Amino acid sequence: MLTLTQRKPPNPDAAVTLTLALTAEERTRSRHRFETEDGQVLFLHLPRGTVLQDGDILQDEASSSVVRITAKPEQVLTVTAQTTLLLLRAAYHLGNRHVPIEITANYLRLSADPVLRTMLEQLGLQVNEEILPFQPESGAYGHHHAY
Repeated sequence: MLTLTQRKPPNPDAAVTLTLALTAEERTRSRHRFETEDGQVLFLHLPRGTVLQDGDILQDEASSSVVRITAKPEQVLTVTAQTTLLLLRAAYHLGNRHVPIEITANYLRLSADPVLRTMLEQLGLQVNEEILPFQPESGAYGHHHAY
């Protein structure tokens, strides 16, 4: 059993004991129990409001065990548009609904949701359902709210 209490910045050279793949929603939990595929139990006990990012390193409080967090592939909608203005309009509408969203210059990505998919298609956007790592924006104030 590992109790992970200390978050360290990503370090590709860290001697990692275990890699833990978490969905975007799971990476927003500061207190949670996880069980690995091989039956190992992990407890997260991080400061409230901690949002883990792909590559973050966590350390066990009682041992030198080091766990690397990775973004687990999950069902997402990838949204593209013919014009930048259309993509910005989609971001505006999703933001009004407080939807966690990954923003790039070429696409928006959000958790799969049939209602939002219909809305985006009606706005004239292309929407593809995919299974990919999802890394939404962490929020303007440095923390993420659970919605």
